[in-house]
Amino acid sequence: MSVSTASEAEIKRNPHPDFKKVEASRPDWDRDASFRFTKTAAPGWKFGDGANGLYPAPAGAKHVEIDPYEPGRPAPFNYKLLISSIVPRPIGFVSTRSPDGGTVNLAPFSYFNMVNHDPPLFVLGFASGLEAPKDTLKNLVESKECTVNIISEGFVEAANAASVDAPYGASEWDVSGLTPVHDCRDVKAARVGEAVFSVECKLESAREFQSRATPGKTTGCMVVLEGTRFWVREDALNEEKNLVDPAVLRPISRLGGITYGRLTEAMEITRPVFAKDVGGMEGYDKLKKVQGPNGADKN
Repeated sequence: MSVSTASEAEIKRNPHPDFKKVEASRPDWDRDASFRFTKTAAPGWKFGDGANGLYPAPAGAKHVEIDPYEPGRPAPFNYKLLISSIVPRPIGFVSTRSPDGGTVNLAPFSYFNMVNHDPPLFVLGFASGLEAPKDTLKNLVESKECTVNIISEGFVEAANAASVDAPYGASEWDVSGLTPVHDCRDVKAARVGEAVFSVECKLESAREFQSRATPGKTTGCMVVLEGTRFWVREDALNEEKNLVDPAVLRPISRLGGITYGRLTEAMEITRPVFAKDVGGMEGYDKLKKVQGPNGADKN
């Protein structure tokens, strides 16, 4: 997500007075950590069992109600709360260029996701409006195209460097040292050469949002992108061209503040079929009898 320099100072997302000192105290990056599958926490889980019991809440712990617009609550509080709770978030590493090609931009966005596959649709969120757009948004609405790249472990530092608050016209490609590849078929924006997976995209629509706390103020813009072509590194792609190997992709996700996530373990859980696995309505009725009204366990 794009946030202004002034907002960054107000948000105070870096909790460390001396970040490099804190970083130096931590273990080195484990190069040998490989992607692997594990069992689920409760392989014997059955329908109606509820939580698996791994992390029960402390005795007496209650939930705290928060009104996002309560008097005296700063807007950045909601931002920090949400980005530390809605996790992990995929990161859209977006490459754009001005219509004349004179200005190029590369920036990571954690307000990003896919919302459909036919057609392939993706959303990007910007903390600015169309009247005073950030660099990526400006290029995007003017050129109506971009590429979206997925960040991998092998260039996470460079991708983070592209989030620098550079002035319009300064290229994050130079700051990051990443490789622009100009072989896209449907768009003129370069894709990231180091990315295992990239998508050529066309602008489908853009919608602004008004502040609830400050009526009349535009505080965000959602952009919908339509993917027109995929690029996948061959060693990550299966023969049918329909699966990307996570062990090769090694995706990086965004957590709260300045925290990123690394994916090294996964588990597989089959999707249940109501008739076969639940037992149809007969099995469902049995579950209802065990659970009682409103899901309360009779036992």
